[in-house]
Amino acid sequence: MALAFTSSSAIHGSLSSSSSSYEQPKVSQLGTFQPLDRPQLLSTALNSWRRCAVKPLNADPTRNDSIVPSAATIVAPEVEEKAEEEDFEKLAKELQNASPLEIMDKALEKFGDDIAIAFSGAEDVALIEYAHLTGRPFRVFSLDTGRLNPETYQCFDAVEKHYGIRIEYMFPDSVEVQALVRTKGLFSFYEDGHQECCRVRKVRPLRRALKGLRAWITGQRKDQSPGTRSEIPVVQVDPSFEGLDGGAGSLVKWNPVANVDGKDIWNFLRAMNVPVNSLHSQGYVSIGCEPCTRPVLPGQHEREGRWWWEDAKAKECGLHKGNIKDESVNGAAQTNATSTVADIFDTKDIVTLSKPGVENLLKLKDRREPWLVVLYAPWCQFCQAMEGSYVELADKLAGSGVKVGKFRADGEQKAFAQQELQLGCFPTILFFPKHSSKPIKYPSEKRDVDSLLAFVNALR
Repeated sequence: MALAFTSSSAIHGSLSSSSSSYEQPKVSQLGTFQPLDRPQLLSTALNSWRRCAVKPLNADPTRNDSIVPSAATIVAPEVEEKAEEEDFEKLAKELQNASPLEIMDKALEKFGDDIAIAFSGAEDVALIEYAHLTGRPFRVFSLDTGRLNPETYQCFDAVEKHYGIRIEYMFPDSVEVQALVRTKGLFSFYEDGHQECCRVRKVRPLRRALKGLRAWITGQRKDQSPGTRSEIPVVQVDPSFEGLDGGAGSLVKWNPVANVDGKDIWNFLRAMNVPVNSLHSQGYVSIGCEPCTRPVLPGQHEREGRWWWEDAKAKECGLHKGNIKDESVNGAAQTNATSTVADIFDTKDIVTLSKPGVENLLKLKDRREPWLVVLYAPWCQFCQAMEGSYVELADKLAGSGVKVGKFRADGEQKAFAQQELQLGCFPTILFFPKHSSKPIKYPSEKRDVDSLLAFVNALR
């Protein structure tokens, strides 16, 4: 007979004899001991255990009580060893200037088979390439929501063949999906927000996947989404999900490309000749489910292709909900948190309007000249993305008889802007005609100079 033990917290022993086999259950933190050389000694030990009814130390509370742990009577006195907890905040600072490849290598080295890459079928294929370049074994999982584009499934297949891997797919619970669709229809997210559908199709399957891991790797970047990803570290204790050991702090989240610009990701993908989703060549940048993803237009930020009917601050599906900070009513907390953010649209050709100034514009029925006004928030990357176009437009309209202005509509002004200025999300562009009190909202999301100029010329 032979006994085999490992140094992990769950120690497995295997017993073999000519007539029967015995499976050793998991036992935590067993002391070291010498293997038994004779089956007779084992029998004696087991009989002694049965007579004394000795229970194993620190046994798995969910074990089957009908299984007798043979090691229970020969375990040495337990010596409690507390592993020193890793300071991941300190590690994030140490890796702040590290390359994605170095960060990926560190993640795979630390967690081995207990870590996996989350792959969405978009530009996060860069993560798989970095993992491949480390030369270490790695795992990849993906969430199949049942509503992905055909091109995304084709991308999955191409990636599997290119790297010789098998992606571990996670699927939503069919009963939950059925209940949601039968109750609210196939497109309820257009009416009451995407969170409920994402919770059923993405968040809960992700939670199941992460419960089998101690760490996961994401493709989050700081430049991806306004207000939600601008402060993500390269490694952190996951604030939202639990890992294999359960409880808060049991899962580590790695973001190797957090500090990388989107254009540099694409330079890397092209240089390495990595297979990518064909939707990218059709104007898609951020890719999710088919009903909630569309190409971005000139002057738009990449995340504007996702859940475009919602406010910029809500553009997280729940997978990274820990990025979203609590706000007080009407965004007052946002004002305090971003008071140091540099203003945008700062040029002599653009007039900065106060709330009284906007109220005067609303009251006037016969203005000296028409006005074009953008409702914005300086922290909003969608607003930042159109800054160049709006500044150029103001330059072109200088001396034309059309005034160009801006009104910061976040924080304390948000409720007013929503009630009086048709603010739905940032940025919102309004044209105040010369002979009408009611402003006209720019209906398109094309924010290039030519499109904006055509809108102005059609109305003035």
